Amino acid sequence: MQKKHFSKNASKERHVIITIKRLGINGEGIGYYKRKIIFIPGALPDEVVVAKIVKDHPQYLEGELVRIKEASSDRVPFPSGVDPRIGGLELAQLSYAGQLKFKKDNLVSALEKYHPRGYKNYKIKNTIPAPDQWHYRAKAQYQIERENHHVSLGLYAPNSHQLIDLPEMPTQSEDTQATERAIRDLIIKLRVPIANRRRNLPGVKTIVVRQAEASQEMQVTLITVGHKLDNLLQLADEIMRLPKVVSVYQNETDWQNPQVWGNKTSKLRGKNQITEEIMGKKFDLSPRSFFQLNPVQTATLYSEALKLLSLTPDMTLIDAYSGVGTLGILAADQVKQVVGIESIPEAVLDAQHNVELNHVRNAEYLQGSVEKLLPRLKEDGLPIDALIVDPPRTGLAKSLIKTLLRVKPASFVYISCNPSTLAQDLVLLGEAYDVRVIENVDMLPQTPRCECIAKLTLRK
Repeated sequence: MQKKHFSKNASKERHVIITIKRLGINGEGIGYYKRKIIFIPGALPDEVVVAKIVKDHPQYLEGELVRIKEASSDRVPFPSGVDPRIGGLELAQLSYAGQLKFKKDNLVSALEKYHPRGYKNYKIKNTIPAPDQWHYRAKAQYQIERENHHVSLGLYAPNSHQLIDLPEMPTQSEDTQATERAIRDLIIKLRVPIANRRRNLPGVKTIVVRQAEASQEMQVTLITVGHKLDNLLQLADEIMRLPKVVSVYQNETDWQNPQVWGNKTSKLRGKNQITEEIMGKKFDLSPRSFFQLNPVQTATLYSEALKLLSLTPDMTLIDAYSGVGTLGILAADQVKQVVGIESIPEAVLDAQHNVELNHVRNAEYLQGSVEKLLPRLKEDGLPIDALIVDPPRTGLAKSLIKTLLRVKPASFVYISCNPSTLAQDLVLLGEAYDVRVIENVDMLPQTPRCECIAKLTLRK
């Protein structure tokens, strides 16, 4: 390893030889230079690499992989024709067996960092593999930009506004990928305005294509800055002629909104929803309703979660963060009653619709926050026997954890897409609960992300 001193500015050009010790939570290689940790995307454990230091922070360094001197036996070829900087392929150079091991190790590392009560006695199962490691994503959400005379459609490079054009994306389903590119061509052909942040111009900003695995129906949403755009309805008519497309929506946002989606969504053409099917139940989805990106593996995730709940016919199940009602409707046949809680109004409407669609008589869905509605339900005399939570990556709100520690459902399963926030939440939940087992389900191959299912048991 080189020993020469370098300045902050010189560090941008300095090449160093690094031995990679492990992978970080985002799948980047981790090594050390002059006793300072360095993160190198694309590098794998046990590799010796040449890296360029691109940023020198007070506590760590950011490196860029230049070449590999000694390769890992777990290294596989990165997909050809795809820019390695894009998100969603952080582990594509790691063998699939290596990816599954990493995802289990990532969970163990999070537990060791936050050490919730009794974590050394948790049973951590091996990661359940996905049946398809490529072309599994049923939803594409691409940004579109015009630079001079070229129109790019794809994803931003991490931590930047540099758009990388994506003619191919190997984890995206072939239908959604082809439809995205076809819509790009139609926008060019019809001269539909493309939004421009620098010049504050209205137009199409994002193209979202979602496909239902069961019905093969595709739903397109054009996220726009501005409402009335030239030739937008003509574009919607042309999109409806594309194979398998059954609806076109417009969602309106503005440059001040930090989120991709705006608050106003309206249908331009076609059906209100597309229909998905999981474990024999049907689910109609509107554009803003959450549904797992990997519908084939979703059945595995939900069946494992329901098994861990150990439901009985006399139970009342609370389905928190219920989305379109998937878990509650799947569990309805096994319990006396299901009450779902969801904050997004459109998702609640979809859940209520899906209850009718599946002829479920013992499930209802309420709109609001879990931390406010759960105590109210308890005060109204509703028995809360079993609870399943499937929160966003930020985990459970502290106020909700306090509520759960007061309500104390006997059967409690926590589905998490972020091992770090799961481990932190288990520290607080450990006041009243023991964790018996955590299942890992690989929903997103080639990425560092994994779904963890923790079974919590009320301590006697």
